[in-house]
Amino acid sequence: MTSTATLSLANKQILLGVTGGIAAYKSADLVRRLQDAGARVQVVMTPAAQEFITPLTMQALSGNPVHTQLLDPEAEAGMGHIQLARWADLVLIAPATADFIARLSQGMGNDLLTSICLATAAPIALAPAMNQGMWHNAATQANLELLRTRKIHLFGPADGGQACGDIGPGRMLEPLQLVDAAASLFTTGSLAGKKVVITAGPTREALDPVRYLSNHSSGKMGYAIAQAAAEAGARTILISGPTQLATPARVTRIDVVSANEMLDESLKAAEGCDLFIAAAAVADYRPAQQASQKIKKGASDTMMLELVKNPDIVASIASLNPKPFVVGFAAESENLLEHARAKLTRKNVDLIVANNISDSRIGFNSDDNAVTLVDANSTTEISQRSKQQLARELIAHFAQTITTS
Repeated sequence: MTSTATLSLANKQILLGVTGGIAAYKSADLVRRLQDAGARVQVVMTPAAQEFITPLTMQALSGNPVHTQLLDPEAEAGMGHIQLARWADLVLIAPATADFIARLSQGMGNDLLTSICLATAAPIALAPAMNQGMWHNAATQANLELLRTRKIHLFGPADGGQACGDIGPGRMLEPLQLVDAAASLFTTGSLAGKKVVITAGPTREALDPVRYLSNHSSGKMGYAIAQAAAEAGARTILISGPTQLATPARVTRIDVVSANEMLDESLKAAEGCDLFIAAAAVADYRPAQQASQKIKKGASDTMMLELVKNPDIVASIASLNPKPFVVGFAAESENLLEHARAKLTRKNVDLIVANNISDSRIGFNSDDNAVTLVDANSTTEISQRSKQQLARELIAHFAQTITTS
């Protein structure tokens, strides 16, 4: 396992699918190797896979229940096939038998694993494992070619001795090779040589030494974008309000508290910046006066606060000359597109990422999100998925846009 794999797979959510081949014994080691690289692993097994290795073994190694049935009432009440499809950052099928490859190529969803593959927005990778004659068969090769056109990744197979005694292509790659191959999918290089600055999390505007005004932002979206930018090869600076999140690998983090602090650090970091992504939920107002001592409860049932506007960070960056490509966020509870377009024009930004915070499935603190990208000429919807998946799609979109603009 390379050091790059450890960085690229840290905190990734890998759904490992195991199908019915003798190479399934290697899947047990693969679980451990993925975890050693920092990934979180859930396992799905087909009925045939369970003839070669038990779910109990995979459960003991992964630390998670193993999923085996499509129509499992208990699983559907918790994490059914749609939830698993959304959870995964990568669906890795190892081993992938000729039968599974054939069923996947035809778009079948007659078991849990194929249904997940149909439902997921995550990349899918296959580690083929079969007899060399089955590998060479014209039907198998046609199925593989069809899957390649759908951007499904193939890891292997290797060439060598097989369980049946034949020698030739069809051996599943070794677990460490698969770990490195999986890691390579998260290292795109699309922002190599670029400087990217991201703001994330809430700001806190002090009332007195113990109280403040703030909001419910967790910072998860901004941190996921920072991780995706680093994976894409960017020199990534994350300017973060108060959160409980760990700093992504290869990201320089600058901690701030108030909107004024975030503005100061943003202006400093914007020098030489190619892409500025304003994902932070900055407080619109702050108290006009900050009390030096704790405010005591008075006799009155009410207390008046005078608030003043905070600086507009994204508009300030968009007014720079030269100006980076600036992405703003619009968290709205109504008239999503109308407010997003108004913000695009008013703040002179290049693109707005708009999301509906009234939907509890994708609002503040959730692990999923769904957004609409709004620029001067178009709108692009990205359906609900994990914030990690969404972040990689956003970074890919931004990278393509700044390369072609």
